[in-house]
Amino acid sequence: MELGLKGKVAIITGSSKGIGLETALHLVKEGARVTICARNGENLREAATRIFNETGIEVHSIETDVTIEEDCKRLVTSTVEKYGRLDILVNNAGTSAANPFEEVGTDLWQQDLDLKLFGAIHCSRYALPYMREAGGGSIVNVTAQAAKTPPASSLPTTVSRAAGMALTKAMSKDLGPDNIRVNTLCIGLIRSDQVEKKWKKEAPELTWEQFSKEAGNDIPLGRIGNTDEAANVILFLVSNAASYVTGTSINIDGGLAGAL
Repeated sequence: MELGLKGKVAIITGSSKGIGLETALHLVKEGARVTICARNGENLREAATRIFNETGIEVHSIETDVTIEEDCKRLVTSTVEKYGRLDILVNNAGTSAANPFEEVGTDLWQQDLDLKLFGAIHCSRYALPYMREAGGGSIVNVTAQAAKTPPASSLPTTVSRAAGMALTKAMSKDLGPDNIRVNTLCIGLIRSDQVEKKWKKEAPELTWEQFSKEAGNDIPLGRIGNTDEAANVILFLVSNAASYVTGTSINIDGGLAGAL
């Protein structure tokens, strides 16, 4: 299938590891020109090196803290200065912060909202003029399936992610006339640094496949998901194959969610 991504320009936040890095690799392999960003410069350099080693192509990399609005503006303007346009934005930056309600102080609420909600708001705001200039574009907000049916002790993450879902739907209504599509990917349990650390700490005697199967007992597909499985769906959402898809959420959770 021709995805129509060759020559497109993409920004992926939180792309030094995990889903963000895997998405960058997928986009580069499809011929897109990509900017990766993260707060940790060393991790970012390692990611850029891995992409070059696997594809032979250099990506634009910028140390960025998306909780700072000026950093978001600099990320977008630097990308356009480098590549001349902007077509795709994947708002992927985020961490897991799951606690009981009474243990979440004001500072943690603000940090989580700044990272997961306002980071996406600021990056999208600065990206829009360039997407309109390009004749359209695609934004994917990476959220979480738990935002749809929040379990106990899941704060502030589920609230921030639920706000991201509402943001997605509202933006899709406002930006549809500009041919800018906005969708959200609601992730479940996906292999990440955090999951791998848990595996090596709690069950080092198990292979990854064994640990994944045990941890996935409650997941209908019976295992933890892989980053490439999430990246494949993002690739679809930002491509021409999804040209009539906007304002929707897609669960990448092996069937775990209790809501569509």
